[in-house]
Amino acid sequence: MNFISLIHAKRDGGRLTDDEIQWLIAEYSADRIPDYQMASMLMAVFLIGLDPDELTAWTDAMLRSGDVLDFSHVAAPKIDKHSTGGVGDKVSIPLVPIVASCGIAVPMISGRGLGHTGGTLDKLEAIPGFRTALDPPEFSKILERYGMVMAGQSETLVPADRRLYALRDASGTVPSIPLISSSIMSKKLAEGLDGLVLDVKVGSGAFMKDLVQARQLAKIMVGIGSSHGTTVTALITNMSQPLGREVGNASEIRESIDVLHGRGPPDLVELTFRLGAEMLVLGGVAQDLAAGRAQMETVIASGEAFEKFKEVVAAQDGDTSVLDDPRLLPRARNQHIITAERSGVVIEANALDIGVGVARLGAGRETKDDVIDPAVGTTVTARVGSEIEAGAVLATLRYNDDANLADAIRLTEGAFVIGDGPAETPPLVYEEVR
Repeated sequence: MNFISLIHAKRDGGRLTDDEIQWLIAEYSADRIPDYQMASMLMAVFLIGLDPDELTAWTDAMLRSGDVLDFSHVAAPKIDKHSTGGVGDKVSIPLVPIVASCGIAVPMISGRGLGHTGGTLDKLEAIPGFRTALDPPEFSKILERYGMVMAGQSETLVPADRRLYALRDASGTVPSIPLISSSIMSKKLAEGLDGLVLDVKVGSGAFMKDLVQARQLAKIMVGIGSSHGTTVTALITNMSQPLGREVGNASEIRESIDVLHGRGPPDLVELTFRLGAEMLVLGGVAQDLAAGRAQMETVIASGEAFEKFKEVVAAQDGDTSVLDDPRLLPRARNQHIITAERSGVVIEANALDIGVGVARLGAGRETKDDVIDPAVGTTVTARVGSEIEAGAVLATLRYNDDANLADAIRLTEGAFVIGDGPAETPPLVYEEVR
């Protein structure tokens, strides 16, 4: 086969065969196809798409590019959660220890930031010493002992996706339904799960900008799970404004710790409970969502969930002193406060603009080799629907390097729209797809 001819075929609207897809994924995984050619193929897929048969073949080829994990020795039900990505979306960090404390085993394999969205691994690595690179035996050992593990893909687990994930970020091909769904589901199916809960974001700060797109993505991933014998539930949730107050890496760890202590912003807390209750019901340890929520509230109030988080952070070589005293987490040297120019009601707090602004401060990557600054970020004070006075704080930017500060200020200032009339607070969860 010839890779250039396959690029031409897909670019011109053609259909790739199962064998062709298997070949191109295998060749790229083996380093026999350079990044620049695969980036061209990703752009062709981004523009043309993949039909259902192509998508199945693409997902299977990625799944078969490496090892499939076996956690049959872990007695607890294996349920994972995955988000399609959003601004300030740190839900996984408090959610996993809470759910694990309730009797679910969570073998969570997470990713790094894509475009304007933060990555769970980048946030966890704001904890000094925390290792996200675990080989399969160590991953399995931590899961068996603690009922949870939070790590990145090993060299041998879906290696095709590990490489494509970074290349999509650097080639402008992130918001593609087939590429998103195959990336997520290939990793999750390789975990040997009993069930999966998906958080499909929709809105300005999500890759899916409208409900039609989000619903399509959710249905596709639920269908992929079903075809592989894995029960998948998807919630379509709002990402028109940042989730919680903090957008960054270390700052989102601090906010996650708040949730584990029974505090935290209402929207972040509520979504954590909602997704966690779905996981407990799917795993059979709670009869319904209300019972699941009650169990979660119990392990938070007792401190069990926080202690579980500390145990796993220690097991992955993280410095647990920063969990007991979050002030020890990295902090930026400088700050810039953005205030309201007029009184009124916050009509919009555009998540995309805020997220891009934070990435410009150094919390995200513009190339796959960029180094993340864990200390920088933005605290979002103003929420959609809130009444504010002129001069009130809308957001606070925290930065170390002022090279891109002007861009970050411009983006963040432009994210807020203040009007006269009432603003309807968007729902946190739009729909369920099962």
